[in-house]
Amino acid sequence: MSKLRTALAAAVLGAAVVVPAVPAHAAAGTPEARVNTFFREYRRAVLDTKDQSPAEVRAHYLTAELNRRLDAWAQANDADPVFRAQNVPLDWSTRYEGSGAGHATIVLTEKWGGGTSQDVWYSVRLDTLVISDLEDPPAGS
Repeated sequence: MSKLRTALAAAVLGAAVVVPAVPAHAAAGTPEARVNTFFREYRRAVLDTKDQSPAEVRAHYLTAELNRRLDAWAQANDADPVFRAQNVPLDWSTRYEGSGAGHATIVLTEKWGGGTSQDVWYSVRLDTLVISDLEDPPAGS
């Protein structure tokens, strides 16, 4: 993974680091705020601007099962499993998509150079605010 981390860091050299604030409608302690905080901390760790490694950030915010699946995804796709890409997004935003069965769905939109974007869907346990899943958008969304 160090090769990937080096590539990710090299991809953003010279790029402005944008750290969006949590939107006003995403109050602290909400699933949306939790995903935003996780993504911000993870991005900082990948860019090596934080004392924690990306694995440590993931261990703090994600379930062990999700971490295992993300490791497998990274191996199969030769890309960062959180960013779903080989580079680091320049910016991002979150939106609440709904909830049910004790989980909230939060859509995180990664924003890339050139105006492109990509959605990643997160599932957050409502009782603990632990992130239990993240995946590409469902078909047809």
